[in-house]
Amino acid sequence: MKEIGMWLAENWYLALTAVVMVVMAVVLVGSFVKLPTKEQIAKIKEWLLYAVTEAEKELGGGTGQLKLRQVYDLFVQRFPAVAAVVSFDTFSLWVDEALEQMRELLEQNQRVQKYVGTQGT
Repeated sequence: MKEIGMWLAENWYLALTAVVMVVMAVVLVGSFVKLPTKEQIAKIKEWLLYAVTEAEKELGGGTGQLKLRQVYDLFVQRFPAVAAVVSFDTFSLWVDEALEQMRELLEQNQRVQKYVGTQGT
């Protein structure tokens, strides 16, 4: 036991390096495990369609950056673990897809037009 104590006293930097490497490995593995699955991404994208529709209803047209910020803030609140591992660029692409879906709904569905407040415009 005395020998281990002496070795640690003389080589503390090696022990510290080993501990740091183990912690980094755990963090990296944890981040990988938290990556969203295809099903989770599909559910998030469904929710994003709702979120962008609500943002369109509340903020109206011509407010793209404000809508993106509002939807991102809601996303971080609703999916904090996913927000920690998904880049903003990826999130922005998902929002673009949801906006395209919303535009298609607005073109095809009068109820959605009435809900959002774009009917007759």
